[in-house]
Amino acid sequence: MEGELRRVRSAFVQRVSIPVIKGLLDDLWQQKVFSSEDKDSVMQEHKIRADQARCLIDMVMGKGERASWIMIDCMKKRDPALCSTLGLISSPAGVEMV
Repeated sequence: MEGELRRVRSAFVQRVSIPVIKGLLDDLWQQKVFSSEDKDSVMQEHKIRADQARCLIDMVMGKGERASWIMIDCMKKRDPALCSTLGLISSPAGVEMV
């Protein structure tokens, strides 16, 4: 899964929204992947959305396979359209995801 995050990193940074970033941070904190300090540093040390996204995905990849799997699973629930665009899930047959 870490390889999957590495593969989609650039597109994730370009496309993910701030509400999804915040939701993923909450999810990762609840799953004990991130500490409160990790969670806070993403939002407080980086003011630009792309920098927040870059920091988030890099921190998760640095924490290994379990963390990467949890983030992808949470992304699928929070923004299935983004995951489809990134190639993390396939869209239902005959349905084009925009």
